[in-house]
Amino acid sequence: MKKYTYQESIGQLDRLLGRSESDKQNVRDIVLDIIEQVRARGDQALIDYASRFDGCTLTALRVTEKEIDDAYASIDPKLIAVMEEAAANIRAFHEKQKEATWTYSPAPGITLGQHITPLERVGLYVPGGKAAYPSTVLMDSIPAMVAGVDSIAMVTPPGKDGRINPNILAAARIAGVTEIYKTGGAQAIAALAYGTESVAPVNKIVGPGNIFVATAKKEVFGQVAIDMIAGPSEVLILSDGSASPVYAAADLLSQAEHDEMAMPILVTTDEAFADAVIAEVYRQIEADLSRKAIARSSVDDYGRVFLCDDLDQAFDLANAIAPEHMEIMLPEAMDYLEKVRNAGAIFLGSYTPEPLGDYFAGPNHTLPTSGTAKFSSPLGVYDFTKRSSILSYSEDALGQAASKIAAFARSEGLDAHAKSIERRFEND
Repeated sequence: MKKYTYQESIGQLDRLLGRSESDKQNVRDIVLDIIEQVRARGDQALIDYASRFDGCTLTALRVTEKEIDDAYASIDPKLIAVMEEAAANIRAFHEKQKEATWTYSPAPGITLGQHITPLERVGLYVPGGKAAYPSTVLMDSIPAMVAGVDSIAMVTPPGKDGRINPNILAAARIAGVTEIYKTGGAQAIAALAYGTESVAPVNKIVGPGNIFVATAKKEVFGQVAIDMIAGPSEVLILSDGSASPVYAAADLLSQAEHDEMAMPILVTTDEAFADAVIAEVYRQIEADLSRKAIARSSVDDYGRVFLCDDLDQAFDLANAIAPEHMEIMLPEAMDYLEKVRNAGAIFLGSYTPEPLGDYFAGPNHTLPTSGTAKFSSPLGVYDFTKRSSILSYSEDALGQAASKIAAFARSEGLDAHAKSIERRFEND
């Protein structure tokens, strides 16, 4: 991990926040070709890409009920119990986000408001590859169900044996997702957006993925809605040096092990603490991490330690980075909450580590990355609903406003707009 002063930090931010931009045009060209192949050839393109990218031969794309049941039965009951408890926590949290249709009457004869309706059909992308994430199944499907989405189609890459990771299928059963397809990558995004013989098109696609998935989501936006363009994972720990270096190092590595481009950052006012954390990070990598090569690459290339003069400076820098996960390892951490302007999720205190949010607590772990927490929010029930404005005027109410509306319309040169109002009162 590299160490910088606050003054040196500014030059680092552009590189860190743009770390997923490399080789973008080449990726885009590949993705555009895949999308066109899926649009032209449908299921056969998905089967061919499964052979090419996943190394398996498929005869059918949809996962059968038996495959789901068999996967569920194969999982350790203790893990099933944990996933069920996590699902209950996630559901309880997201129930709090539900919105309802509302109206009000600002004057006699006038009703205004907002009508809330769920999306009809949503596509859920669940990553495979370096790691399988049943937690993503729970985090991305349960809010959709709480919102009242009619149908959910899940896509996830198969293994070389043509099967889906059993943990993913077990999580799907716990969540209540039954429509699952064996396809991943940009081709899966194209199938969800445009449809194939087996996969009906959706209204919105959610879920994280690699750069090909993220690029495909960007390219199909407009045909469908998307949740966000997620980049590599990141965590920022802010501490005055009073926290345990062992805890801080472990939490930094919890993100570093995701992939080589993950970004672990420490912002602190205490240089001795910074040095202790750096030493502890490398000690823990060598001691007992199964994904040590990935973690070391992340730490070496994108790990940063920023030394600040005081906590105000530390929070200014943290807000400029706008991390996916922000851990505030300070005494009475809740007292500092109002200092946070930009973060996907905020973890308060030394006993609220980032993996608590990834798996169990209830708030969503699909979060804005690469600085987009400055204008984006975590995935939630609100992502699976839409809002329609409600307007109702009586004849008398419209009559009182008619001349004002007509004058406003003519000021914009829109005579037909004005006449639309006036013709209703010509007989008067």
